[in-house]
Amino acid sequence: LRATLSMRHAGERSVDIAWEVVGPVDAPVLVVAGGISAHRHAIASHDFPENGWWQNQSGTGLDARRFRLLSIDWIGADGTLDVAIDSADQADAIAAVLDALGVEKAAAFIGSSYGAMVGLQFAARHPQRVRRLVAISGAHRAHPYASAWRALQRQAVALGQLQCDEGQGLALARQLAMLSYRTPNEFAERFDEAPQLVHGRARVAAQDYLEHCAATWVARTSPTAFLRLSESIDLHRVDPREVRVPTTVVAIVEDRLVPLDDLFALAEGLPRGEIRVLRSKYGHDAFLTEPREIADILGKSLEDVCGDVA
Repeated sequence: LRATLSMRHAGERSVDIAWEVVGPVDAPVLVVAGGISAHRHAIASHDFPENGWWQNQSGTGLDARRFRLLSIDWIGADGTLDVAIDSADQADAIAAVLDALGVEKAAAFIGSSYGAMVGLQFAARHPQRVRRLVAISGAHRAHPYASAWRALQRQAVALGQLQCDEGQGLALARQLAMLSYRTPNEFAERFDEAPQLVHGRARVAAQDYLEHCAATWVARTSPTAFLRLSESIDLHRVDPREVRVPTTVVAIVEDRLVPLDDLFALAEGLPRGEIRVLRSKYGHDAFLTEPREIADILGKSLEDVCGDVA
């Protein structure tokens, strides 16, 4: 889809928006959005049988027999849009896709991490387009500690660019990011072996895991895309009072990127908000690694949006 957006920091831009829809044409629409590494392929389908980024919710929290699931590639994710991108711009891009599909009102917007931020923007900017919002591990603003963490990641990429080794800079940024997504408790369980000397250098037990995560990320991500989407998280701001759509906020006690206090503040500031709190050794990544608990929350949140929605 080619659309013209009035971007918050970059003015009017013509952008390409890639999207995917799964489920019956006449079913209620769920907008499904994840972190900055998520994309339009959320779950497997007949046409696209490979697993999606949220495959463990297929048939449970995301039931493509009852709902029509819509996801997009974030604008900027292909690395061709080298301007400041705001979560509000992503919300407007999703509204443009709904227009193209002839969908007047989605049953719900389910957002996790960055997707929750975009969901809050969507509900504030397009309240007539959605009946319910589920915001998992994403608040009305980026926490200063998390922003500082991301700033270091962006500096790692910049250093790699200066040394003509973008891949190495991006790999280091991803490894730093993985440490922020997970928790000390998980690492204590998985990587408690003593360091080994390899060619005279100490190598800790977690390094293989971190390097694997980095290699997978670098193979499919451009430095420009990472930098602009990382910035987008830190540029995000929305006034909770402007989000008048019924909203379920999901918080993870152990999440170090989106602290519990921020999500309580969000829920308390929402005119029609509620909060659900989970515990998980996986921290910020719990929405990906705790399928049963997340599916239970989604099921309860979607009970009242199964009616006749275009």
